[in-house]
Amino acid sequence: MRFTGSLLALGIALVSAVPLQDSPRQRLLDGKPLPSKYRTRSVSVTDPYTPSYRDPYDTAVDSVGEGLDPLPFRNGKGASVLGPWNKDRSRQNPDLVRPPSTDHGNLPSLRWSFADSHIRIEEGGWTRQTTVRELPTSVELAGVNMRLEKGVIRELHWHKEAEWAYVLEGKVRVTALDYEGGNFIDDLEKGDLWYFPSGIPHSLQGLGDNGTEFLLIFDDGSFSEESTFLVTDWLAHTPKSVISKNFHLAPEVFAHLPEKEKYIFQGSQPGSIDQERPEGSNVKKSKYQFTHKMLAQDPKITSGGQVRITDSKNFPVSKTVAAAHVIIEPGALREMHWHPNADEWSFFISGRARVTVFAAEGNARTFNYLPGDVGIVPRNMGHFVENIGDEPLVMLEIFRADEFRDISLFQWLGETPQRQVADTLFSDDEEARQKFLDAINNPKKDEVTKGSEAQ
Repeated sequence: MRFTGSLLALGIALVSAVPLQDSPRQRLLDGKPLPSKYRTRSVSVTDPYTPSYRDPYDTAVDSVGEGLDPLPFRNGKGASVLGPWNKDRSRQNPDLVRPPSTDHGNLPSLRWSFADSHIRIEEGGWTRQTTVRELPTSVELAGVNMRLEKGVIRELHWHKEAEWAYVLEGKVRVTALDYEGGNFIDDLEKGDLWYFPSGIPHSLQGLGDNGTEFLLIFDDGSFSEESTFLVTDWLAHTPKSVISKNFHLAPEVFAHLPEKEKYIFQGSQPGSIDQERPEGSNVKKSKYQFTHKMLAQDPKITSGGQVRITDSKNFPVSKTVAAAHVIIEPGALREMHWHPNADEWSFFISGRARVTVFAAEGNARTFNYLPGDVGIVPRNMGHFVENIGDEPLVMLEIFRADEFRDISLFQWLGETPQRQVADTLFSDDEEARQKFLDAINNPKKDEVTKGSEAQ
């Protein structure tokens, strides 16, 4: 019986060690196609993620919009995936799964999603951040995404860094005190900005039925929300005898001050600005305008979208942050360009994008972006932003600079002696040479370009 049992156990072990010849894994290892019952999606001759597909021009693929599962096949090269595979993540980043043939080198990651950031949950709100700790290439700027429900207050505070903000949704009241003791109050809504220089004390409160959500930008990539100077935190760590002397009141008055920071908390419902504005002979309004209505600006209409630029020229108080609000229509391109004065910190509000960053020395890398994603393009690195989806792509380009500056490849080549351009690019193709020179003749800057109908 023992002998028979041993043989039986050995037989089971041998069977389990031998691969099933008709299993999906073994068929792939043998180079055989999978039967339809094993396929997770239909495969056609136009499927870009198959060995037979050819695309010498590296055309963008909207794998999210088309419901495709990217695989590492490109122009007959590559292989299927046999190991663990995160389909959802791969679908969001098709150009990481199958990079364009023009990608090369070892550029670091220039992409982060706020969905991967830790969320700090508070009473009636939350906050999450993208800094150099989450995205090491985010050196010059840091971003914070914050939500405040109706009446919820981001308590009185200040920062070492300057704070720039864009209202994503809802309404918010901002208050501040300037360097000269002037008070500032304003109510903002979607598309509006505020900017508080370093050390300016301020507060925020959600208004309306749904409160507000906004993007905060700080002019230092190593910024941390945890390093904010909060009035409750300060008073909790100051002797009550000192507080008493400072405010000319008995120490007992301060017996029930908060024992720790409040940070984000539910407040009472505010009245109008006129009802709440401080009064008194020593009170004065600030002479500075700390807010700006970005979306109320007249946009520059381009062939493929719209551009609004806000910097110190039309928002004078914003000395360290400049930004562009860009709308790119489906199929259009934020033209090939670079920024000579600062890194670009991009925030994608809606749509789906493909971006290739050129870093010189033969290095280039392509990334894909969805709403809530952050992109970095170091200064002077050439890049474009292509709308690969079926809806307008809306994004913010943000810079640690007083002015927005970019240099257009199209404009540069069009305003360079044409002989030099032709000798550089088309010395061996006379027909293409003339077509290109005709195309760039008398160039007009077109930040968001529709492209040619012949494409």
